[in-house]
Amino acid sequence: MDNDLCTVLLVSDCAADAMLIRKALATSVDKKWTLQQVNRISDGVDRLFRPGIVAVLLDLFLPDSQGIKTFEIVFRAARRVPILILTSAENSALARQAIQLGAQDHLLKNHLDAYWLPRILRSVIERHTNEQAASVVTDRAHATLNSIGDAVLSTDLAGNVTYLNPVAEDMTGWTDAEATGHSVGEVFRIVDGITREVAPNPLQQAIQEDKPVGLTANCVLVRRDGKEYAIEDSAAPIRDAAGKTSGAVIVFRDVTAARAKTQHLAYLAHHDALTNLPNRILLNDRIENAISLARRHGNQGAVLFLDLDGFKQINDSLGHLVGDKLLQSVAQRLLACVRGSDTVSRQGGDEFVVLLSEIQQAGDAGLSAQKMLNALAAPHTIAGSDIRISVSIGISLFPEGGHVATAAALIRCADAAMYHAKNEGRDNYQFFRQGMKAGARSPQLPEQQAARRPKSEKKGQAVLPVTHPARHCAD
Repeated sequence: MDNDLCTVLLVSDCAADAMLIRKALATSVDKKWTLQQVNRISDGVDRLFRPGIVAVLLDLFLPDSQGIKTFEIVFRAARRVPILILTSAENSALARQAIQLGAQDHLLKNHLDAYWLPRILRSVIERHTNEQAASVVTDRAHATLNSIGDAVLSTDLAGNVTYLNPVAEDMTGWTDAEATGHSVGEVFRIVDGITREVAPNPLQQAIQEDKPVGLTANCVLVRRDGKEYAIEDSAAPIRDAAGKTSGAVIVFRDVTAARAKTQHLAYLAHHDALTNLPNRILLNDRIENAISLARRHGNQGAVLFLDLDGFKQINDSLGHLVGDKLLQSVAQRLLACVRGSDTVSRQGGDEFVVLLSEIQQAGDAGLSAQKMLNALAAPHTIAGSDIRISVSIGISLFPEGGHVATAAALIRCADAAMYHAKNEGRDNYQFFRQGMKAGARSPQLPEQQAARRPKSEKKGQAVLPVTHPARHCAD
């Protein structure tokens, strides 16, 4: 996708939104985007039956479809294409419902700008690609487990074991000869994996209710030697030729690997694959929670946007493998600079965002930023070589002046302040001030300069934080 033309399908009848999206995509410098627009859901479905679409921007309210039904129709036609919901603030709950049903993300219509739209599109496309690849791996794992065969155990009406197949013998630790005549509770020992309490036996339940039943969630089979298996099962009554219940049979399988895979996929969905740091989705949730707590308890917090200085030259000269090792080293040093309650996140490339969930005063954020500057300035030993790199940091605070910003606004403002740190000679930090714009690289006014490291200053020397940071950062 890096070199090819990336075609985005816009399903919306709003000409104003279409104009903003075209303008935002046209100004993107790292990808070649093109936009195809349809006004009706039926036209969108027709277009999705043909190849070439890398992402869908979907308005849930169209002339021929309204609400969550709109997403369900498009989702059925675009199983292999990521869907980004376009929504207004008042319909954000509906957008979140669409995400639960399979949409990749949602985007507020007032964020249709050249800064956010290309970034979010790249993020959802990459995440969707990873999920598709992971789904293939999961499907293969399931096919392998199914080909091994399921365990089968049967009992009589009194609940005594009458049969075990070889798979059941292996999973319970009992042979068929040993188990026959023993109570099913003795042979088939199951507990709740969370509470560790004895779980209801589905065989006895199937006999009592005279119908098929399933095992309770999170159930664990404890083998005779103490080894445990996470299992799924289905139990049903056994009827004789006259139709009378004569016992019960249970079919169960080991899903330990499948559950671990599910948990791993859930982890991957919220963490960066290279550094294992939280990604944008998890970071945004934590920032929003920190904002709520700050408002409730009267605390302050800060968001720091970090960009490595000259990282491209390192990648170009030493190779991407060394670059990846350097990013991992940077991640570890940043983690060592913060508290357990704080969050270090990788946004992609050489960009990191740090959430200081609670600070006493603005100067604390400056001290943390200086600590990071010092930590990253020390040589990084990679592949037998010492690599030196500096970082530029932008800082936004919350809440300030009675205003509580959003996670997106705080990150955007910190990003803008980071660009000003670049303009101030790099290897320094800047607090966000009103008038700074994301991506702005023009010289700063004297009153906007703060925390710059003078060229004559020795490494490790303290840098004073800005004394008058911006009063608030708003959308």
